[in-house]
Amino acid sequence: MKLPLRYAVGLLAAPLPILALAVVPAQADAPASTSIALRADTVPAVAQSARVGTLAARTSISVTVSLAQRDPAGLQSFLKQVADPTSAQYKHYLTVKQFAQRFGATAETAASVRGYLASHGLKVGQVTANGLTLTASGSATQIEKAFGTTIGTFRDRAGKSFYANTAAPQLPAAIASAVTDVSGLSNYAVSHQDAVRGSASAKASGYNLNSAISAGYTGAGETVALEEFSAFTQSDVTTYDKKFSLTPSTPTVVKSDGGTTDKSGEDEVELDIEVVQALAPGATIDVYEAPNSDAGEAAVYAQLVSSDVPVISTSWGQDEAAETASNRTALNTDFQEAAAQGQSIYAASGDDGSDDAGNGGTSVDFPAADPYVTGAGGTTLKITSANAWSSEKAWSGSGGGVSSYFDTPSFQTSVNTGTYRSVPDVSADADPNTGWAIYTEGAWAEYGGTSAAAPNWAAFTAIYDSEAKALSKPVLGFANASIYALAESSKYSSAFHDVTSGSNGAYSAGTGYDKVTGWGSYNGANFLSDELG
Repeated sequence: MKLPLRYAVGLLAAPLPILALAVVPAQADAPASTSIALRADTVPAVAQSARVGTLAARTSISVTVSLAQRDPAGLQSFLKQVADPTSAQYKHYLTVKQFAQRFGATAETAASVRGYLASHGLKVGQVTANGLTLTASGSATQIEKAFGTTIGTFRDRAGKSFYANTAAPQLPAAIASAVTDVSGLSNYAVSHQDAVRGSASAKASGYNLNSAISAGYTGAGETVALEEFSAFTQSDVTTYDKKFSLTPSTPTVVKSDGGTTDKSGEDEVELDIEVVQALAPGATIDVYEAPNSDAGEAAVYAQLVSSDVPVISTSWGQDEAAETASNRTALNTDFQEAAAQGQSIYAASGDDGSDDAGNGGTSVDFPAADPYVTGAGGTTLKITSANAWSSEKAWSGSGGGVSSYFDTPSFQTSVNTGTYRSVPDVSADADPNTGWAIYTEGAWAEYGGTSAAAPNWAAFTAIYDSEAKALSKPVLGFANASIYALAESSKYSSAFHDVTSGSNGAYSAGTGYDKVTGWGSYNGANFLSDELG
């Protein structure tokens, strides 16, 4: 069953065949006539659910408040230059401090927002290093008063109970333009799992990485961050490592918005970790854990860009229409920052083919649909007896199509003459019948889904960055700009496996770029050689 909100978008298992503002005085309540509602900041589920009541007054609520960028036009100009090989600014990325100084909210703006929230009795956290996010917490009554809304309780069609604001939050006109999103007024989120377990044997990547790894490029010195909405069990990962004689460092857990103790998606997290360790055993893995909520989502991405982690992978997402408009804006701001700082972000494109929303139409998954994120689609991979690549076709579940919200980015105009961005950008093995041998929840199983494709590309990027540094060359950085430039060059057939057959429903794979597999999968050693020499 297709679930309506955030879930592990690429997690499938199968039986194993073998293996903006001036400072304003802190004020209490702003009269309605001087308040401004934030745009479309109510979750779509409210309109599709039954109202049960009103949230208890003393319920504790934590919100994540996203602040508007300073000089967005200047940021767009910088992003174009840093991705242009003919520009002197090419791949000269910013540090977090430099980004905050140029594009983060001013200290005065942040102080005015913090002051307003504190005046309502909320406990207000510090602004993140990038100058664009802060957290606040208080009782439901305090939150309702601060944001001029009512928080009701609801039950959706599946019987799930949740709370959510019944109308868009309002802020005084003096500070409303400084805030792009308030996340946490709703706790509506759903984690989706689907696992069938069996016995397993080893499965190689099939993407021509052996020569790179044997040459010493294992991602050593690099860090891959995994964005997760579930906790995991380290002993499962340790069992996996022992089985395949891997000796990676133990993953480090980084808590965002208090982290999470929920383990309903631990197989997703363990899949992500084990794929990265198998392909880039020398890389350090940081697991960023957050509550599965819009506040958790906003907090974890703000932390990821403020920490300037070089490579990020997420296997969680939802139909882009399920995100509120303000939430998409806030997260897109974070993704722009990541591109400006040279961070590579990969996101699973979903496992429902061309119908991500599950309503019989065509739709795509978020955050893979964001142009500053590299969407990873899925394939069915066939390998030789020597574990080498043999052939690949599109996997029927590969999420792909056309965004309804994001314009066609400049890097995609040569293959997309439409108004809106196409997804995915790249792909890798995702068919659960040709997938990865994973140890999770005390058993072996073979996993697939685009959840396996995103960490696959992230691990390869760690190897790329490691080799680039060894050769005193720039890291991959904003991946889409580099990937599309290489794919559109004469080296395409060398660096990529072009997937030309198969369909995801409304779209079919074909020569070159397509809306099922993007540019296809990588040919590891060739990609490294073609880009780095």
